Amino acid sequence: MVALTLDRGNATPVAAGYAGAFVTVLIWAGWILATRHTAGTALGTIDLGLIRYGVPALVLAPVWLKIGLLPRKLPLLLLLLMVAGSGALFFQVAAFAIHATPASSVGVLLGGSMPLATALIGITLFGERPDRMRIVGFAAIVAGVALLLARSLAGTTGTGWTGYALLPAAATLWAIYTHAFRRSGLSPLEGSALIAVWSFLIHLLLAGIFGSTLASVPLKEIALQITSQGLLSGLVAMVAYGVAVRSLGGTQAAAFTALTPVLAMFGGAILLGEQIGPFEIVAAIVTAVGVALSTGILSPRKA
Repeated sequence: MVALTLDRGNATPVAAGYAGAFVTVLIWAGWILATRHTAGTALGTIDLGLIRYGVPALVLAPVWLKIGLLPRKLPLLLLLLMVAGSGALFFQVAAFAIHATPASSVGVLLGGSMPLATALIGITLFGERPDRMRIVGFAAIVAGVALLLARSLAGTTGTGWTGYALLPAAATLWAIYTHAFRRSGLSPLEGSALIAVWSFLIHLLLAGIFGSTLASVPLKEIALQITSQGLLSGLVAMVAYGVAVRSLGGTQAAAFTALTPVLAMFGGAILLGEQIGPFEIVAAIVTAVGVALSTGILSPRKA
């Protein structure tokens, strides 16, 4: 993996990194709710993917046209890992799971698993060494995820466990993308543009094979998803997260995603009418507490 590293250094201010991470978390919480909402509509995951990546692919066309679909200096493996990790494969796995899982559980299992998977990859493959405070934070996230997972799986029957199992898998894909982008040498705009255009092309192929229901969906619903999936999640959040990764590093940027559980839990209760019990509340709080430690904000500063 060292041979694939094209990182040109980090010139992004730390404050911009924290801002990017926070903006990403807010948008992701809304994305979970918007995607969960579509479970009761005619929109399928392929339709959502077309919107999610079609909008940023169009907006960022000048970027990917300039650097090319296969940039010369970018190893093909890194491009594949980025597109799979935050593009078409990630989206299909995550969207399928979100349709089958309450928003409060999605927030914990997806948002909580992302920093864990990112940290484990960083430790095992790239020799990262988190300090004690961050390790305690990761342990808190593990506890929150484990609590909700045990509670949720105990009450499921048949194939009800599928969504709960796929969410950590989707989080692992995102962790792979995080490290791949960190080492790609691409700017946030360049990375977002490449992921968007390739993922849109893949979803066009999927729509050609399996069909699409976009033509039969009310314009009001499509407008909602264009705003949430395309503009906010597919464009703004991708660029903001790229800024966070470039500034803070992959593990620290990913740790902020653990703030998503609390936002998604209360959003699901208020906007979607989902019921939340004490286990969901405790799991979300424990997971969110872990983020304050795993980001390194409270870690001792080196002189």
